[in-house]
Amino acid sequence: MSVQEDIQLVHRLKQDDLTAFDALYLKYYALLCTNAFFFLKDEQEAKDLVQTLFLDLWDKQLYMNFHDDVRGYLFRAVKNRCLNHLAKQRIRNKREQGFTKIALQEEAGISNLEHNDDHYSRLHMALEEMPVQKRAAIRMVYLHGKKYRDAAAVMRISINSLKTHLQTGLRILRGEINSKIN
Repeated sequence: MSVQEDIQLVHRLKQDDLTAFDALYLKYYALLCTNAFFFLKDEQEAKDLVQTLFLDLWDKQLYMNFHDDVRGYLFRAVKNRCLNHLAKQRIRNKREQGFTKIALQEEAGISNLEHNDDHYSRLHMALEEMPVQKRAAIRMVYLHGKKYRDAAAVMRISINSLKTHLQTGLRILRGEINSKIN
């Protein structure tokens, strides 16, 4: 298919022609998966990302943004989504490394305190004594690995409210760690 045929597909898409969407999908799916794999180095993640792009194209009518260069738009969209995915993955990995470091420091702190189980129980008690929202936020995000958006949706609060609960909850836990170590 040429650029002219892509333009015709877009014109049909803008008239809600599902067969044009199917043709666009069949034409670009494999190419876009290959492009996504170049960034993500994971075949299933690449396929999922491209599938989500096509779902968004149809559901959110993103094809209305198509002009002349459909191929360019699709490849830029995949690249941007891959870069966003990788950035989120880096943040998640950093957070996990931070918790591993904290856990190791806690273990070392407990060892230095002659295996005092009181340290862990105070942290556990501090978590249990926290207001429900703060405790739920910490558990969902840090213990269960939920994304902020998902945790906020479950709790039926805004993402900013969730961040506030996390911030104050972590401050309480840090206070407990510092009071025990000092």
